[in-house]
Amino acid sequence: MNALLIYPEFPETFWSFKHALKFIQKKASSPPLGLVTIASLLPEDWNIRIVDLNVSPLTHDDIVWADLAMISAMVVQKKSAHEVIQRCKDAGKKVVAGGPLFLGEWEQFPQVDHFVLNEGEITLPQFLKDFLSGNANRIYQTTSFANMQTSPVPRWELIDLKAYDSLSIQYSRGCPFNCDFCNVTAMLGHRPRTKNVEQILAELDKMYQLGWRRNIFFVDDNFIGNRKQLKEEILPALIEWRKDKKGCHFITEASINLADDPELMELMRTAGFVSVFVGIETPVEDSLSECNKKQNLKRDLLTAVQTLQKNGLQVMGGFIVGFDHDPPNIFQKQIEFIQKSGIVTAMVGLLQAPYGTKLYERMEKEGRIVKELSGDNTNGTTNIIPKMGFNALQAGYHVLLEELYKPEGFYSRVKTFLENYTLPEVRPVQVHTEEIMAFFRSIWELGIKGKERKEFWKLFFWTLLKHPQKFPLAITFSIYGYHFRQIFEKNIKQQESMA
Repeated sequence: MNALLIYPEFPETFWSFKHALKFIQKKASSPPLGLVTIASLLPEDWNIRIVDLNVSPLTHDDIVWADLAMISAMVVQKKSAHEVIQRCKDAGKKVVAGGPLFLGEWEQFPQVDHFVLNEGEITLPQFLKDFLSGNANRIYQTTSFANMQTSPVPRWELIDLKAYDSLSIQYSRGCPFNCDFCNVTAMLGHRPRTKNVEQILAELDKMYQLGWRRNIFFVDDNFIGNRKQLKEEILPALIEWRKDKKGCHFITEASINLADDPELMELMRTAGFVSVFVGIETPVEDSLSECNKKQNLKRDLLTAVQTLQKNGLQVMGGFIVGFDHDPPNIFQKQIEFIQKSGIVTAMVGLLQAPYGTKLYERMEKEGRIVKELSGDNTNGTTNIIPKMGFNALQAGYHVLLEELYKPEGFYSRVKTFLENYTLPEVRPVQVHTEEIMAFFRSIWELGIKGKERKEFWKLFFWTLLKHPQKFPLAITFSIYGYHFRQIFEKNIKQQESMA
């Protein structure tokens, strides 16, 4: 059996980093972890080909070669997924689909022959058994949650590693919290389920043996869901693993209460974690209560962010506007918080209601669901009717983005971060040729051609004089800023043209 595993194309988004990746000559930020894991669950005697449309085109020869086309996608990849499915069906191929996009919207894809939904460790073997006996159903679903210790080592050898900026690994699924706009618990449950130390090390060993030395993203929705296992098993093992390794720094996602645990922050820093995404959402307490973001309530969020930074963890932050309890000055409040925090990578989006969430149920009952979810909460759209009115929300959102990502505001925020941040002792340092070339490209693109050149050179020399060891970070963030401006300026123009 020839199985063609296809990952549809992402549009240009905040997290695509498309405009930043060209500086290091990479084609995509991360590979499709789900598909390389599914590849390990397929029969050993099958021939498997993975095509990630974000790094290479899907050719006619690929489709002709395949006996079975298997597609995995997130909501934001919907447009490309429709196109891929159409091409495969036009060629007379059977199509199997899975992933978050199809979990809530499978009825919108009538051409798909089989849906393998929820967690593949459970539903894929059921499908394969029936498919190989010629008796496959159209839909395979489960309300059970997979035992993570049955999840195999992904088949990284099937993709072109050189095309990506980082690789991914998943230690746990599920989150102990229940934010009402988040569909993680609806899909993966409240109780964090984890892999064991041996599994994690086996996955890391395979990456390293294949020559990987760049960043590795622990894609857990909340990495610190099981602190006991982290402290006693996982982090000590990662510390030991990295002793004779070059590069391979770690990135992850965690809740803000990580800042309450000095021991955990110390272990993560020592293990090689350099950055963490945190869902901060809003500095308004009433809005946090509204969305059941209990872990963020009754705490000084600004101090918590600075605590993480001082403990060697760069903070990427998620922010939302459009809650029912947002005051009229919410946009200025968000600007002030983000600027003071020094969160350089600040993803600010409009509140959206994903299918299956408590928020979706509430909005549906109130008659406030208006259209399909785009899957991109930073493109200035929402599928709900906001209480403040959409025009007011969109106008305030545009002002917010302009202030955050215009060169003066953005470079000022980078300086605030560099002042707050304690650079960890991460050794040995792996210098990549791509980064050296990115430095020279940044001088040309940002320092000579760019409209931000004045702010670029001010940061350039300020960092060399005051924080020379942090100079590579200053250049990296300057490149990030270039990407963010391209994305938000494009989105704002699109929204204004539609108004």
